[in-house]
Amino acid sequence: MMSIADDETSAVFSSIEKPAFVEPPLVLVIGRSRVNSIVVSRIAERIGLRCLSFQPQQAASAISIHEPAVVILDGGTDNRDCDNVLTVLRATRPVSGTGTPAVVLLSTRNMPNVDAMDATVIDAVVAKPILPEMLQPVLHDLVERGNR
Repeated sequence: MMSIADDETSAVFSSIEKPAFVEPPLVLVIGRSRVNSIVVSRIAERIGLRCLSFQPQQAASAISIHEPAVVILDGGTDNRDCDNVLTVLRATRPVSGTGTPAVVLLSTRNMPNVDAMDATVIDAVVAKPILPEMLQPVLHDLVERGNR
């Protein structure tokens, strides 16, 4: 049996405008290693990001179709697995006018001297092995910067 108070409460809650659903930012994980893609995706998902994984040869179309907030490139053993993707990103970022998508390179070694061409595209380098405590803060900062 409903009381008058229940009716009033229902009326108040039904009059409150429900917020529109906001999708979490999208991250594209690009790399040849399926295992690394899964690990990186899970790390990003733990901080509320949505992830899709692609092979480097699929990356160009994936970037234009999905318009991600962040692209994570797994450079592979020689840090060159995603060179063709960097070429696409060099062309895409100036057109967006916002510097998006943000780009993270997963590297097998510390890269203090990023190639000048790559430096215009790569926002962060995270050394392997890939650990949540190293990757998550970087992703969080890049997503926050993109939301400003």
